[in-house]
Amino acid sequence: MSKLLALVAALLLAAPLAVRAEPTRVMVRAQALDAKFIGDHMGGVAITLKDARTGAVLAKGLTRGGTGDTQRIMRAPRARGDSVTDAATAGFEAVLDLKAPTLVRAEATGPMGKPGSSILVTSSLWIIPGRDVLGEGWILTLPGLVVEPNAKTSADGLVTLTAKVSLMCGCPIESGGLWDAANYAVQARLKKNGRPAADIPLTFTGRTGEYAATAPKLPPGRYVLRVVATDAKTANAGVSEQRITLGAHP
Repeated sequence: MSKLLALVAALLLAAPLAVRAEPTRVMVRAQALDAKFIGDHMGGVAITLKDARTGAVLAKGLTRGGTGDTQRIMRAPRARGDSVTDAATAGFEAVLDLKAPTLVRAEATGPMGKPGSSILVTSSLWIIPGRDVLGEGWILTLPGLVVEPNAKTSADGLVTLTAKVSLMCGCPIESGGLWDAANYAVQARLKKNGRPAADIPLTFTGRTGEYAATAPKLPPGRYVLRVVATDAKTANAGVSEQRITLGAHP
């Protein structure tokens, strides 16, 4: 009997141990460059977490919540380790069932509420089973500007160009504000048949994020309107391009 027990014990020791998946919580956030977090106000950011080696999707979701505390994020001096987020700050929390340390790739697409200005940002991070990534979490930075142009032709044939410009979080561009309108340049170009027809600088109107100009009279027809917005202080830039028809008016 003792020999049988010894044999069973040896077989158990030789058999590979079953590895159980361990739930691991991961908070992912999307922050606009030089600004706040992207959440409900801008339709959130779509987050996809994948196994970087196999491409398998581990979790998908949308950042939800607010842009965060302006004082804490943009104004207060911050020492190493200080938190800039709170319970209301936008993010997406995933629970990953991992059996081994996994190199995870995060893909962040947004802002989803402004598809014309949406970009894709990726990042990779080793996630260890049972080691939650919470609190500040895994923060991905989305550079850029949201640009929403419009063109209207008046009865006398003049074309008014306007563009609404904001940070990716929807943070406002204002005169003398945290995001000072004086630091942003907005330029429009009209092209016809692939050739430039007019270059028009847009100026700040005094209304939040709004830039405008009157274009010179141009022959009626179809044009491509491209509006480029840039920030003199950061790498942030945004571009919008659309087809318009000039010469038609109510």
